[in-house]
Amino acid sequence: MEEITKKIQELIEEKKINELHTMLEGINSADFPSLFEELNEEQIIIIYRLLPKEKAAEVFAELDSDVQRKLINVFTDKELKTVIDELFMDDTVDLIEEMPASVVKRILKNIGARDRKVINELLNYPEDSAGSIMTTEFIEFKKGITVQDGFDIIKKTGLKKETVYYAYVVDSSRKLIGSVDIKEMLISERDIQISEIMEENPIRVLTSEDQEEVAKMFDKYNFMALPVVDTENRLVGIVTIDDAIDVMQDENTEDFEKMAAMIPNEETYFKTGVFTHARNRILWLLVLMISSTFTGAIIQKYENAFAAVPILVAFIPMIMGTGGNCGSQSSTLVIRGLALDEIKISDIFKVIWKEFRVAIVVGTILAFVTAIRIYFQYGSEYQGEIVHLSIVVGLTLILTAILAKLVGGILPMIAKTLKLDPAIMAAPLISTIVDMCSILIFFKCAVMIMGL
Repeated sequence: MEEITKKIQELIEEKKINELHTMLEGINSADFPSLFEELNEEQIIIIYRLLPKEKAAEVFAELDSDVQRKLINVFTDKELKTVIDELFMDDTVDLIEEMPASVVKRILKNIGARDRKVINELLNYPEDSAGSIMTTEFIEFKKGITVQDGFDIIKKTGLKKETVYYAYVVDSSRKLIGSVDIKEMLISERDIQISEIMEENPIRVLTSEDQEEVAKMFDKYNFMALPVVDTENRLVGIVTIDDAIDVMQDENTEDFEKMAAMIPNEETYFKTGVFTHARNRILWLLVLMISSTFTGAIIQKYENAFAAVPILVAFIPMIMGTGGNCGSQSSTLVIRGLALDEIKISDIFKVIWKEFRVAIVVGTILAFVTAIRIYFQYGSEYQGEIVHLSIVVGLTLILTAILAKLVGGILPMIAKTLKLDPAIMAAPLISTIVDMCSILIFFKCAVMIMGL
């Protein structure tokens, strides 16, 4: 991309417009956002105005909202109308949602009354619902037509539709009764009825369905598009695979942020200001910091044990770190399992039993390795207490592993049951809980076994 950028800059400086035009035609629309990052505003405008009308719309839909706004500000009304007319309806809605009011007013001025009505309807659907991400541009057939009639409709309207992989069959009330794979039409006789080759009662989603659940259906059924209906089963739109992928990316980003104890943010890293970053992080940091004071209180309570056997202090970081790591492993696997529907709420006892067995295995191995290390590292210095010390640390590691694995496995499922995002029960929170409990276990074992 760097070589392409340099070549484009050279062609602009040398005013070799024809050569530049030819070069731009060979660049994929999805590569232009990366290309524009290396160019100044004047160069971006020159390049954009050299693009063919259809490709210009494709490129515009791929661009970052800041670049879109810069282009709109230099567009004439005629240029803006040309771009808007070529955009698919869901891309137009996304554009309106991201632009400031002054820009939105200008966009709407260049949209026809009929399209404005559709846009307003799409904007009124709940955020993060199927209705909010669907497009109204799809191929629609009436039940009584033939395959040849269907191809005539596709030839006439297909270029204006977002996808031509499927066509949807509706009755006179626009209720969805079937879907047709265009590939099936291609291998069928032209004079047979569409109803003979359509799939009856296809999988569909309501406009109110959560977009994350819609994205999961694409993953499960390998759809390229999914019909969206209202409460009366009337076909109102479709969700396409590109929008489903965008949802998956957004949801994954949100989960990562929650798992890192941050408030989710829709802006990219560099677009988010320092104070916004700080605001999104500070709440959980304060909560975790304050909760950590309980760990300090436990340590303070057992000062006498430290005084009697000072070496105990050396094992605190290892025990706390091991507990946090064990809990993080379990929570990560369970959160992912819940997200992919591999784990159900009803599986909680299966999860408990599996994590318990895993904890016994890993805890025993950790305890055995640590006992050997203690013997060789401290055997000569603590000859009289070396066996007791090994038992205390080893038993603590086993109990901590069990506790951490169970906490890491159960808390995300509890969150799911309470209609919360399981991602909030991730590493930072679980580590804080396990740290406190593991220190308590450590000193309880020390007091009992070593008689402190």
